[in-house]
Amino acid sequence: MADMLEKRMRLILDANAEDLEEARTRKDVKRSCLDRLMLDESRIHAMAQGLRETAALADPIGRGDFSTVRPNGLEIRRVRVPLGVVGIIYEARPNVTADAAGLCLKSGNAVLLRGGSESDSLEFGDRVAARAGSAGRRAFRKVRSASSTRRTGRPSNR
Repeated sequence: MADMLEKRMRLILDANAEDLEEARTRKDVKRSCLDRLMLDESRIHAMAQGLRETAALADPIGRGDFSTVRPNGLEIRRVRVPLGVVGIIYEARPNVTADAAGLCLKSGNAVLLRGGSESDSLEFGDRVAARAGSAGRRAFRKVRSASSTRRTGRPSNR
């Protein structure tokens, strides 16, 4: 995924420029929100580096961090397992999409992301899933809002 971010940087920056232009025309979007939404080459490189650091972490699945034996001989262990599906709601932060996808895939979880309508053009989650292979496509889902559907004419879930 990190390599894909850097390879497709121009496409991502172009889509982000569309999102910024759209957000600037809306009266309810604050300057601080625009700053969080804005991507540049250094932010994309930082996102890619974060994904590489996450990938380099030890596999958390199946590791035990506690065990005890009861007086009757019963052994009790706490073992790390995936949660299953993680849902994350956030606004105007394309970097959260990369971080959440990387962490959830590393930990064996599927992820549902609900980003703000400010980043509809970016569709970064769709691109990450498409490049992550079959496991990524099964585990990664970006959810669109109903208001986004009305505005763009696109379906709410892709």
